[in-house]
Amino acid sequence: MEAKDVNLMKYFIGGLSLILFVALTIVGFVEVQSKTEEVKPYISGRNKKCIGCHIKKGVAEGGIEDWKRSRHASKGIGCFECHEAEKEDPDAFEHEGFIIATIVSPKDCARCHEQESKEFQSSRHARAAEFVGSFDNVLGDIIEGPSAANLGCRQCHGSEVKVLEGGRLDPATWPNTGMGRINPDGSKGSCSACHARHSFSVAQARQPENCGRCHMGPDHPQIEIYNESKHGILYHANKDKMKLDSPADKWIPGRDYSYPTCATCHMGATATQPVTHDVGERISWTLRPIVSIKLENWERRRNAMQEVCKSCHTKSFVENFYTQYDRAIDLYNTKFGIPAKRAMESLKKKGKLTSTPFDEKIEWVFFELWHHEGRRARMGASMMGPDFTQWHGFYEVAKHFYTEFLPELTKLDPFLTAEILSQKEHRWMEGVSEESIKETLEFYRERYNQ
Repeated sequence: MEAKDVNLMKYFIGGLSLILFVALTIVGFVEVQSKTEEVKPYISGRNKKCIGCHIKKGVAEGGIEDWKRSRHASKGIGCFECHEAEKEDPDAFEHEGFIIATIVSPKDCARCHEQESKEFQSSRHARAAEFVGSFDNVLGDIIEGPSAANLGCRQCHGSEVKVLEGGRLDPATWPNTGMGRINPDGSKGSCSACHARHSFSVAQARQPENCGRCHMGPDHPQIEIYNESKHGILYHANKDKMKLDSPADKWIPGRDYSYPTCATCHMGATATQPVTHDVGERISWTLRPIVSIKLENWERRRNAMQEVCKSCHTKSFVENFYTQYDRAIDLYNTKFGIPAKRAMESLKKKGKLTSTPFDEKIEWVFFELWHHEGRRARMGASMMGPDFTQWHGFYEVAKHFYTEFLPELTKLDPFLTAEILSQKEHRWMEGVSEESIKETLEFYRERYNQ
């Protein structure tokens, strides 16, 4: 081949390479742009009026910006589609030529999300406002005071929203996004308790911090337990790999991601079951009351939860964990929960307690024994949180059972104390032999080379 032809070939190859490089660069740029560019919202004429007026007056602009980045906005679902009301609606009012309502209830959301609303309405979440008949409400409303309960208890549990003249909402009951809120239209719950308005983000709702808004603290420390557990540690270390914004059928544990959140275990789809908005559908024990009981259809519920577990764990691992879990709950029930409950019931039956709750020390001790310490022990066991099972849980239960509850019980009825201590679980109080103590000390000296 002549030198001239060789040069022409070089120019041809070089030019072709340049064209290919530019083409690939453009394709890559377009791909990156398509991934990062925000979807433009579709704003109807009616919604333009709402948005324009709010921006002009500087009212709720943050909500508008959140909405613009939402899936709703990309589909043209805006202010009016959610807040539109009928004249006969109890909380309806006229506003700038439109009939609207402030509260968007699950009944409103059901116009598009029928299945989700149906599942939620049958869940324990939707009934959260029923706490008004519990000791918690007595503490909040009577002993502490209604204002404390309004901004505390009811912001998680929900309350009945009352409507004043002209569709105005009673400030004693609104604002409120409590999970079991009773809405003016009769529906229960608040979708925005999890899917915060106005973005209604799936990714945000799937993060454990979302649940931790309510599930935290001394009597239901699920978020603290989760953060302590291997599940929580792995999630926080790998959050960027979680694909939190994926559709439900593309967010399968073990397949699309490997580090479970609260939503994964209690709501998320798996390879064998669909997503659910009934958060109790996979719970076999109820850990809330004085004594834990297995729920109706607990075997079916447990199988559903174990299917989630087996997305990442082996069958034997899952079954062995549940054996440990069941034994811990049985221990709490048998050794502490049942005896303490029976003793309190007996005191009341014998007239040794007044009818007024919390006016005697033993009632406070008993309440914290099961409501705070007992729950922490049981919830720690259920969520693989060893420190909450032990030091925040069973240790506190044992300490206050033996050093506070039983001494107070003895003052009121020593025979009830003797009855409890006759159980085999409490025989250690009769004394531990010097030989047993020596064997224990020798074991630990040898173990730690001391």
